[in-house]
Amino acid sequence: MDIDRKDGRTANQLRPLSCTRNVLNRAHGSASWSQGETKVLAAVYGPKAGTNKNENPEKACFEVIWKPKTGQIGKAEKEYEMILKKTVQSICVLNVHPNTTTSIIIQVVNDDGALLPCAINALCAALVDAGIPLKHLAVAICCCLTGSGHILLDPSKLEEQRMKAFVYLVFPNSTLSVLPEEALKMRGEPMEHGLITSSTHGVMSVDDYIFCLERGRAATSKLSDFFRRNLQ
Repeated sequence: MDIDRKDGRTANQLRPLSCTRNVLNRAHGSASWSQGETKVLAAVYGPKAGTNKNENPEKACFEVIWKPKTGQIGKAEKEYEMILKKTVQSICVLNVHPNTTTSIIIQVVNDDGALLPCAINALCAALVDAGIPLKHLAVAICCCLTGSGHILLDPSKLEEQRMKAFVYLVFPNSTLSVLPEEALKMRGEPMEHGLITSSTHGVMSVDDYIFCLERGRAATSKLSDFFRRNLQ
C-alpha cells in the first residue's frame, strides 16, 4: 500500500544525499553531510598523544562533542555523543595508535529529521578524510513506524513527530572494508547481515522492529553506493 508523504516520496525512498569532504582547513579531517534539509558538519582533530582518564592507554581513545544549532546540549545530545562514540569504537582500528586521543566535533547546521543517522554518516566521511584507520565504514538510517503499522524510511522532522515509534540503525559496510574476507563476519555471519548500533524511540513490537531491520538494511545499499562514489 502506498503512503502519501508531504514531499511526494514513497515509503522506501530516501531524501537527496550530499557529501563534501575537507570543508574545514584547521581540522585533520572534515565533512558535511546532507539528507534533504538535514545537514551536519563533522570535524576530526588528532590523534594526539595521551588518553583521557578511565580510558585504556593500550588503545586509541575517541571523544565526541555534539554542538547543537542553538542553545545548550541536553539529555538527548548526551545520548547522541555516547552512541557516536560507541559507533566510532566499533569501526576504527584501535591498536594502530595506542595511547592517543582523537576529538570529533559534530555541528548541527539544520535538523529536519533523521539527525543522528545524518551525523553518523558525516562522521564516517570525516574519519576517512582524516585518514583514521578503519575496519570498515558504517551507514546509518532511520526507520519510522506509523500509527497504522506502515514503515517509512528517512523521515522529515514533521514525520518523526507524528510517528508511533522510530529506530536509528547503523549497519557495517563490508564493500568498503580493509579487513580480510574471513574477518568480514560477525559471529559467523557475513558482515552485511550484522548491526553496529540500534536506538529505538517509542514502542514497537518485535515483529515491527525486525521489519524495520529488513527495510533499513535493504535501503543501505543506496547509501553504500553513494559513499563509494564520494570516496573515489
